Amino acid sequence: MRVAYFDCIAGITGDTSLAALLDAGAELETLRGVPAALAIEDVEIGVERVERQGIGALHLTIDAPHDHGHRRYAEVRDLVAGADLSEPARARSLEAFRRLAEVEGGIHGVAPDEVHFHELGSLDTLIDVCGAFVLLDELEVERVVSSPLPFARGLVTAAHGVLPLPAPATLGLLEGATLVGVDTEAELVTPTGAAIAATVVEEWGALPPLTLEAVGYGAGTKDFPDRPNVVRVVLGTEAARPAGRVVLLETNLDDFAPELVPDAVERCVAAGALDVWTVPVHMKKGRPGFVISVLARPEAQGEIARALLEETSALGVRVARLDRYELDREERTVELDGGTVRVKVGLLDGRVVNLAPEHDDCAALARSTARSVKSVWAEALARAQTS
Repeated sequence: MRVAYFDCIAGITGDTSLAALLDAGAELETLRGVPAALAIEDVEIGVERVERQGIGALHLTIDAPHDHGHRRYAEVRDLVAGADLSEPARARSLEAFRRLAEVEGGIHGVAPDEVHFHELGSLDTLIDVCGAFVLLDELEVERVVSSPLPFARGLVTAAHGVLPLPAPATLGLLEGATLVGVDTEAELVTPTGAAIAATVVEEWGALPPLTLEAVGYGAGTKDFPDRPNVVRVVLGTEAARPAGRVVLLETNLDDFAPELVPDAVERCVAAGALDVWTVPVHMKKGRPGFVISVLARPEAQGEIARALLEETSALGVRVARLDRYELDREERTVELDGGTVRVKVGLLDGRVVNLAPEHDDCAALARSTARSVKSVWAEALARAQTS
């Protein structure tokens, strides 16, 4: 799988994203074809090599001298929907402008179709957004990951007045993204850059394991004293990686009534645990005790920690973050004499490698048909293998 990692050293904007993708190997003529694909005339796109803090980078300019710069969302949507773009690029472009319209509409209290883009309705914004997805397609990027985005404070004058930075629309678009505060006073992340990132970034954080193929640098216009004003795009083929992220929550107990353990386990399962188990251990001073361990997705971590603290005698819960290789999963239902049994299916690259009848279904059917659970289980497994 080919991955693009956006290293947002000085944030992310539309033009720096395009410049970095071009520097990483995308063709300038492909980008120059975007205005024609949008049925836009009299647009000049140029690049020049510059330096930012000693780093060589491409600087992009888009010149549309006859652009009035103000369009309604409905007009932009129709323009993109009718554009001669690849289906993935068109779908992503429509999604990015939909996100922009919903965020702007929420800020100003109007329906998305009533949103009037001001600066964001300009032709260069259209080319930035559509061009980014066109270039990602050309580079055959299948997955996009981004570093945390720098959160810089300051003020900017816009059509609606003086706005705090990051602009409200920018923050609205970045829900779920990882941000880090910096002392720079400038607009490091623009709404256009945020819309592009919010549409394609699947994960925020560190560079995933990959075989490096190319690096591109896109330069902004200003010079900052504390950081080079560049976005870096790292292209590579992703190495085999665990498919799932999990957390392991554990606590040691030597003063807890064993009769209460099932209640704690039940509470953890209700809070989203993937698995719960206990292991006997010898504690300090030779006391017998046990460790209760819970495996869960990161988003369930807080509720499970609360469950352990409230339902046991623990004074603390430790947490470890882990990667986990996982099979793709689906569920089948097989028909047996007297009822049905659900069967869990594990797939690797589309191939079935594990089948497991649901024990509770097998037990219920065994009771209702006066059979043994193991015979129902075996029949369900055999039926699933032939279905």
